[in-house]
Amino acid sequence: MTDLVVMSLEAWDDVWRRNQHLVAGLLRSDAALRVLFVEPPADPTHDLRSGRRPSFARGVRKVPDVAPDRLFAMRPVKWMPRRFDRRADDRLAHAVMRSAESLGMRHPLLWINDPGAAPLAERSGWPTVYDITDDWLSADRSSAELERVAANEARLFELAREVVVCSPELARRKSALRPATLIPNAVDVAAYRRPVARPTDLPGGPIALYLGTVHPDRIDVDLCEATARALGPAATLVLVGPNLLAPDQVQRLHDAGAQMLGPRPRDAVVGYLQHADVLVVPHVVTDFTDSLDPIKLYEYQAVGRPVVSTPVAGFRDADDPRITVASGDAFAAAVAAAVPATSRFPDGADGAVADWGDRVAAMGAVLRRLEPARR
Repeated sequence: MTDLVVMSLEAWDDVWRRNQHLVAGLLRSDAALRVLFVEPPADPTHDLRSGRRPSFARGVRKVPDVAPDRLFAMRPVKWMPRRFDRRADDRLAHAVMRSAESLGMRHPLLWINDPGAAPLAERSGWPTVYDITDDWLSADRSSAELERVAANEARLFELAREVVVCSPELARRKSALRPATLIPNAVDVAAYRRPVARPTDLPGGPIALYLGTVHPDRIDVDLCEATARALGPAATLVLVGPNLLAPDQVQRLHDAGAQMLGPRPRDAVVGYLQHADVLVVPHVVTDFTDSLDPIKLYEYQAVGRPVVSTPVAGFRDADDPRITVASGDAFAAAVAAAVPATSRFPDGADGAVADWGDRVAAMGAVLRRLEPARR
């Protein structure tokens, strides 16, 4: 491979997700590869309506911490809602094509994670892989948004030369429409097995910790509140990750005794996991969460701490005696019971966990199958 454009659902930031792990691994394994990582578009009109400071486009920039001369990022801008600007997606596609051309990428491979990038696949003609990490057709969205996602996904199934899914449930749902390659998530096993110091902002005493984006599509706020109250002064429920809850939900958790620390860089999250007494997954169980392959399953297993999870995909099927699956009132009781952990890290560290290196090799094989279409 030489050139690759990645249409991501997340920005390239300090909180690493699937795309960043895979892209960084591909760059390490192929010294000739160059990547343009396209972040979700800025939406200043929506920001203003939501009471936030408006964000704007960011031109092509180098990403120095991985491959400073081979990894570039950019963020386009959507100036007006689609209902007012029917060419909004065309404008976004052209902005990406111009940025790729400015880097000398004449006919790159295209990796789409965001189904909204279907117009780019159509207009550019670049050989495309559609990497599905969430079933957005099962998410709680407006009917207009779901119709748009369905239309974009249907078009990608026609255009993409390869389809990749991250979970067995997504494979089951999507393979009926298009053959798909299953590439699950993983963890950097070596990094998670190295003992690190206890983070200074962890409260004293026993800790029940959640790592991940605190999003209403995933988090059961009622269950978090009940768990924090059940722990009382004996332990603290701590949530580490980007917070997308409404202010009233945040206040409820605060009043119950939970602490929300916000996002932490990828190298720092290891310490929070290693020094937790119990790791928790207070997720809602929906068709949407059933489509996921949670990265936290691999992260939690790598540090070998006790885990209490609602019966969500990944955790409910794991053959791991350290994982307790519970829901409702039983969840809070199970967390409280697991707090007096009998071992400390690294005694419970588990090296028998899938490593990102294996997934990088699998994604590399998929991308190489696109090469003949480019020549």
